Amino acid sequence: MQNYRKFFDLTGKVAVVLGAGSGIGQASAHALASLGAHVVCADRDEDAARATAQSITDSGSAEWMVVDASNKMDVQRLTDKSLSTHSRIDIAVSTPALNIRKLIVNYTDEEFDQVIALNLKGAFYFLQCLGELMMKQRSGSIILCSSMRAVTIEPGLGIYGATKSGIAQMVKGFASEVGGHGVRVNSVMPGVIETKLTAPLKERADIYNTYAAHTVFNRWGQPSEVGSAVAFLASDAASYITGTSLVVDGGWTAIDGPPTGLTQTR
Repeated sequence: MQNYRKFFDLTGKVAVVLGAGSGIGQASAHALASLGAHVVCADRDEDAARATAQSITDSGSAEWMVVDASNKMDVQRLTDKSLSTHSRIDIAVSTPALNIRKLIVNYTDEEFDQVIALNLKGAFYFLQCLGELMMKQRSGSIILCSSMRAVTIEPGLGIYGATKSGIAQMVKGFASEVGGHGVRVNSVMPGVIETKLTAPLKERADIYNTYAAHTVFNRWGQPSEVGSAVAFLASDAASYITGTSLVVDGGWTAIDGPPTGLTQTR
């Protein structure tokens, strides 16, 4: 009989988490560390990256680096330094994202470029840098952060949604390119999660309740619930999963509109 518990064990693995300073990235770092991985906590915010690493070292193993996800040289530096220190990288997770909520006709060129630079180009740089390393070592798991907005949209999220859809497609494409080298590539597709990015929405009770009602659980998700999905995709429990986007949205995209609360019997 298989030892299924061992499939989830990340002891001895080295994980890089870009965006580890807050939200889903921080939760992912905590989840990976709790399963035994050494985590390189990278973030543009130095204090936040350090705080996440320090919170892990109370019971696990971690370090921190300052990295701008939209800067290819920074992402390459993260890759090179992590490899130099640990000789390999087994898991690579990237979560940073920017959303400028505006109608498309109101977007400026500068705003468009900002969203594309972080969300789409940042994902591209991450795949290039970490992917090349993992192809050489012939193993590894890469996890990006897409969004349910890749498949369902609302006014003001067109550009953000386009980048998240692009990430989902890049994941499929890259998975097809590196599978022969023993590398897996996936993404998580979160729904409405309580993070710094969604904090302005949460402050408005009407929006908070409306969004909650779109899920089958009538609540927003927690970063830890996405971090757990990331840890699963990183582990050997997902050894035959690649090129997919794992939906973590409380059923939002599975149902047609908010639940009515009605039940049908016969």
